[in-house]
Amino acid sequence: MSQPEHLRADYVHFQPITTRWHDNDVYGHVNNVVYYGYFDSAVNAYLIEQGGLDIHEGEVVGFVVSSSCDYFASIAFPERIEVGLRVGKLGNSSVQYELAIFKQGEEQACAAGRFVHVFVDRASNRPVSIPPALREAMARLIRD
Repeated sequence: MSQPEHLRADYVHFQPITTRWHDNDVYGHVNNVVYYGYFDSAVNAYLIEQGGLDIHEGEVVGFVVSSSCDYFASIAFPERIEVGLRVGKLGNSSVQYELAIFKQGEEQACAAGRFVHVFVDRASNRPVSIPPALREAMARLIRD
C-alpha cells in the first residue's frame, strides 16, 4: 500500500528547526519520538508569535489529547528541517493541526502527523472556547 504524498504546497506555515546531536539514535537517524517534539515546538512557536499565547501566565492553555505520525524517509543531525503546519479542523475548544517534516528546500515530506489541542482554563483544567486572537491565528492556517 502506497503512502499518500505530503507536499510542501499542501502546508500554510513553515517553522525552521535545526536538528541536534542528541536527536539521533543508535541507528544514526532522528529517533521517532523526537518528531513529536518538533511538532509541538512548531505549533507553540506559531501560537506564541502569531496568536499571543502566554504559556507562563495566560488563563488558557492547550493540552495535547491525541497525536500520530507516519514516517516516509529518515532525517539525521546535522540536517536543517522545516515543519509544515496547517489546521485541518477548528472547533469551539479544540483544533486539529496537520504537520509535516521537510528537509530544508525539499518538496516531499519525510514524515507527516497530526495532533489535537483542547484549550482549557489553567486553574480548573476545564475546556473553554478558544480565545479570539488564537482562533484568528489558527484560522489563517486553514488551507483553502
